[in-house]
Amino acid sequence: MSIQEPFDRDAAELSSALIAPKVEVPERFTVDYNPDPDFAALPEASAEMKTEMPARGATKVSVSLLVAIAATLFTLIGLGLDSFWLIFFGSLIALAISIRLALPTLRAVVNDLSSEQRSLIIAIPGLISGIYGLMQVSGINEGLLIWGATLNWGAIGALGDFLGALGQIFIAILALYVAWRQFIISRDLTTQQNLITQQQTIDAYFQGISELVLDDEGLLEDWPQERIIAEARTAAILGSIDGEGKSKVLRFLSRSKLLTPLARDQRLGRPILDGKGGYAEDRLNGTRVIDIGVMLAAADLSGNDLRWVDLSDINLIRANLSQCALVRTDFARAVLCDTNLSGADVMGARFFYGVPDIATPRTRSDPPNYETGEFTGAVVEGMDLTNVQRLSESQRCYLCTWGGSKTRATIPGGCRDIPNRLGR
Repeated sequence: MSIQEPFDRDAAELSSALIAPKVEVPERFTVDYNPDPDFAALPEASAEMKTEMPARGATKVSVSLLVAIAATLFTLIGLGLDSFWLIFFGSLIALAISIRLALPTLRAVVNDLSSEQRSLIIAIPGLISGIYGLMQVSGINEGLLIWGATLNWGAIGALGDFLGALGQIFIAILALYVAWRQFIISRDLTTQQNLITQQQTIDAYFQGISELVLDDEGLLEDWPQERIIAEARTAAILGSIDGEGKSKVLRFLSRSKLLTPLARDQRLGRPILDGKGGYAEDRLNGTRVIDIGVMLAAADLSGNDLRWVDLSDINLIRANLSQCALVRTDFARAVLCDTNLSGADVMGARFFYGVPDIATPRTRSDPPNYETGEFTGAVVEGMDLTNVQRLSESQRCYLCTWGGSKTRATIPGGCRDIPNRLGR
């Protein structure tokens, strides 16, 4: 024996063990499996059924449709030939085939219904048949027939025509109401659109006036030509907006000091600061950025908010200020002839400077004296002050003194104790 043989034998045994290992399984883990040949063939059979069943179902439906069409044609031919047997058999076959085709759909519809819906469908015919049967056995049906035979059907027909005419009238009224509601809705929409357009116009005016009279540093700089353009813009917008829009414009101009006479530099004409964060007023010699003048003559501002608005030195002849809030409104030297202030709140409204015993209305030639009040008052002849609210004693005294007989007749509290210095 050579030295190499033991090594070759060990290598052969190791390779045989790696290639075909022998594993012993205990008997309790062995399972007898005897497949049923019929069960093994089921997958192929089910696949065949799956592929063939739709085709067979579609073939059956197609054949049924053809039979139903043929039966219908036979029935129509029988009706044309007046053949009893063609009509009978054609109708019978068409009815049977139609019922067969409709049954799956009807069954699906019934299955989709709830139990309450099914009960209702069954109960309604039963209810109708039960009521009719009871009326039949109780003799009510016969009584109704006898009563119907005694009726004057001609009069009933005339009554029906009359009711039909009433129905037509009602339909016409309903159509008129619908048209009226459409008009109301259209009008409201138009009003809302006009309000939006007006507000946009006012906002553009505010922006334009601000850019016109202010410099780059935000200080007031109004040259004569700029004041003219500002007044022209104001006149244009006041003539194109309603009373509420006019009140918004007046509040903006007044709070911006554009309606107040301002002290000016005598060389350059620029407004002078008052040292308190604003511009100095000069009622006697000052210049307004915008002079309203006669822009509001005969204007309708009724029911609007004009509190703290400077309306001094403007012409408000025949203007309507009824129901307005005029708290702290300045009417000094304004022309208020025939102006309507009925129901307005005039608490603190200024009609003059100084005291009522000395104050007098403005004139065309006399300069005002803002210390004594002479020629600083408003022209108040012919005003309507009916039911004016919160009228002070000094206001009543001035209005009674210079309002004339027409104004005096409308002042709350009367003017018996105050002489009429106007003389008319």
